[in-house]
Amino acid sequence: MEKPKLEKSKTASTKAVSIKAAKVFHTSGKRKQAVARVTIREGKGIVRVNKKLLEHYNPWLGKLKMQEPLLIAGDDVIKKVNIDVSVQGGGWLGQSEASRLAIAKALVGFTNNKKLEKEFLAYDRNLLVADVRRKEPYKPNDSKARAARQKSYR
Repeated sequence: MEKPKLEKSKTASTKAVSIKAAKVFHTSGKRKQAVARVTIREGKGIVRVNKKLLEHYNPWLGKLKMQEPLLIAGDDVIKKVNIDVSVQGGGWLGQSEASRLAIAKALVGFTNNKKLEKEFLAYDRNLLVADVRRKEPYKPNDSKARAARQKSYR
């Protein structure tokens, strides 16, 4: 991470110092019980998921799902940013899909690129719009959410 650059004002009476901060963008994505939080900043194209490089992420199908927004965005965007994903809760597929959503939202927000947003929506709407379906709660005195109690005529 680069150190912030300091600029001194040229007026002799004041000694104000302003700090140029690096551009950072935070966003999150949810899928089922999984929640992914993404921090994107200017960098060299490093993608980490829970502090591990994306190349070392398992299972393989989950890694492919997370790479989809990166492949659509292209190298010209990806090589200029570092992406840190923190994901917890749910299973491996829910985590992968939550990460995929958060990465895509972060790339669109960081670049402010309407063309990229349209490409994501054309490929798969779930890259930018969360799937709000959740597990239905069990009802009292029943075995499952929709299954009715069995009747016995004895």
